[in-house]
Amino acid sequence: MRPNGSPQQLEKRRCHAIELLKKGLDPSQVAAKVGSSLSSVYLWREMVQDKGRKALEAKPIPGRPTKLKPRQRQSLTGILLKGAFDYGYSTDLWTQRRVAEVIEKEFDVQYHPNHLWRFLGSLGWSCQKPEKRARERNEEAIRHWMRYKWPHIKKR
Repeated sequence: MRPNGSPQQLEKRRCHAIELLKKGLDPSQVAAKVGSSLSSVYLWREMVQDKGRKALEAKPIPGRPTKLKPRQRQSLTGILLKGAFDYGYSTDLWTQRRVAEVIEKEFDVQYHPNHLWRFLGSLGWSCQKPEKRARERNEEAIRHWMRYKWPHIKKR
């Protein structure tokens, strides 16, 4: 599993580990100080011996770059927080299809609705399932029943 931190922070950690090794610390002590596994310290030491200090440099992140820039992502979060009513939808429920439409209208970027859940998850949003309630539901009658009838029915 990849440790937390940006590629530059991880590179700095690897270089710090090599400097500690050069000062004469044991690999187990170095691993404890930099917060890595012992095998990683041995691997870094071997990489530096084989390829030099350049082997510890941060490598570019593989994969396709995101379609929306960080500022656009913040703007989208603001739109989503205002709610679907404010954007002109009949209900206040954000569906993946609606979010895809908003992204296309606002930023001229296309996302397929079926794959949008990953992107929304990276923004901190999760799938929500609306509660099903009858339209005829009478909250006052339910409260009255729960307060006066239910205590007599339930076993004591």
